[in-house]
Amino acid sequence: MNSTRYTIILVDDNMTSLTTGKNMLSTFHQVIPVSSAEKMFEVLEKVIPDLILLDIDMPIMNGYEAIKLLKAEPRYMDIPVIFLTALDDAHNEVEGFNLGALDYITKPFSTALLLKRIEKELLIVQQRKELLASREALRDYADNLEVKVSEKTAEVLNLQNAVLSTVADLVEFRDKLTGGHITRTQRYLKVLIDKLTEDGIYKDEISQWDMSFFLPSAQLHDVGKIAITDLILNKPGKLSAEEYEIMKLHVTAGVDAIERIMNNTEEHSFLNHALRIAGTHHEKWDGTGYPMGLDGKNIPLEGRLMAIADVYDALISERPYKKAFTHEEACKIIEEGSGTHFDPDLVEEFKKVEDQFRQISQE
Repeated sequence: MNSTRYTIILVDDNMTSLTTGKNMLSTFHQVIPVSSAEKMFEVLEKVIPDLILLDIDMPIMNGYEAIKLLKAEPRYMDIPVIFLTALDDAHNEVEGFNLGALDYITKPFSTALLLKRIEKELLIVQQRKELLASREALRDYADNLEVKVSEKTAEVLNLQNAVLSTVADLVEFRDKLTGGHITRTQRYLKVLIDKLTEDGIYKDEISQWDMSFFLPSAQLHDVGKIAITDLILNKPGKLSAEEYEIMKLHVTAGVDAIERIMNNTEEHSFLNHALRIAGTHHEKWDGTGYPMGLDGKNIPLEGRLMAIADVYDALISERPYKKAFTHEEACKIIEEGSGTHFDPDLVEEFKKVEDQFRQISQE
């Protein structure tokens, strides 16, 4: 006999059967005897038992009516029910099973049979509880694991973005002529991407991007300027043709720097966008850009997007060798560069959000 003491509600309007059943079971279990189905529901408001032994033939509310109410109530529907009956009717047994009863025990009780039948059903109850507990523990473990993985992923992402921001700050610190350029271009890109997504332009390509990587990666578009001498980088005047050729080397220098980082780390997917942006944002739609002379859609979309953001910010910014163009002038130059310098589709999207560009530049 299982040593676990279970709580059993015994329901019978016959006091002799109620007393006999209680005496048989009390040695092994906690028994709550009640004389009617109505009183059983009063007890259930306070106690949820492991098993209900339910007499069928009772006045006012019989066993079949009572089990219907039990199974209709979410709080009680999982409590196992065994019918007690003096009836010997196969039809009634089938009806009881259809209503959700686990078994029938015929009165008058045989102590050994009563205990054995109850033990069998309570064993199933115990196994079910253990299974549910295991399932709940597994669910909690899975939830906690998911939280931990999410936290760790966020930590790694924050670290990666911190590295990108730090390197970008170093670039901007050296290039004293372009204060705020990196932050502004990142914000311009966000506006363009949001508009492209809204209009479904290049949606298949953009849908494969992880924006938590793409936008921070844009900070490294000029990382190669670290390799350019201060005499050229911060020259207070227009560059000579020879100096301009040296300045153009910042693109390949940036690609080399990013590739070195990628070659020295296993997890470098967050740099894939940075590599394409740094390497292609000076390419032009008609193939006259640098360093590779790519044209059209052979230029990665990241580079085509950055080309617009980069040129717009350069135009509206003052330099020792030029005055700052107005927003309207900058927009006109970009629109005139559609199909030569810039991707025509992206220029059309730029025209829709140019007021947001103006706002960012003023802030």
